[in-house]
Amino acid sequence: MMRRIAVGSTRRPKVNAVQEAAEAIAPLLGEGTTLEVVAYEVESGVSHTPCSREELMQGARQRVARLREVLRSKGEGADYFVGLEGGLDVVVENGLRHVFLESWAYVSDGSCGHFGCSGSVELPEALAKEVLTRGTELSVAIDRFAGAVGIRDGQGAWGVLSGNLISRQESFRLAVVAAFAPFYNARMYRASVAAGRG
Repeated sequence: MMRRIAVGSTRRPKVNAVQEAAEAIAPLLGEGTTLEVVAYEVESGVSHTPCSREELMQGARQRVARLREVLRSKGEGADYFVGLEGGLDVVVENGLRHVFLESWAYVSDGSCGHFGCSGSVELPEALAKEVLTRGTELSVAIDRFAGAVGIRDGQGAWGVLSGNLISRQESFRLAVVAAFAPFYNARMYRASVAAGRG
């Protein structure tokens, strides 16, 4: 059975991340299931570099809401809608500020939705200051920091910070797989709800 995943971005690392995740989870959604990934450019409605976990989650969820509006206006549909948002999460621990790069996903089937997150990688203080204090967009700051151009369309800040052990695409793939878990592992999630009622 063919199912359609609409993604609220046309950036290559994000679309490829969803495609990779789709290939992994398709068999878990039902025997013979194949997933077609279709990309649309939509805005997140949050700042160019989200600077909190709440803003990252909001951006991913709002991309899905806008994506659904775009598809409705075109008379198109999808079985799943995916919103992806990358940015920073600022945490104070033991009196010290730590700034982490995170990738978030929100997946909806049109009636319910779920979030997923990649891991985190800590930013060097100089880069964190450039983004948080000077207000430079992360994609611009990381290009300067690494002495390259267009990093976000390739390895991303994830690749630069992890020495290319983790790419931007891989971080989003993990987030998408995690956000899809209540759909491909529905039995476990239903069992958890039932156990909570007991």
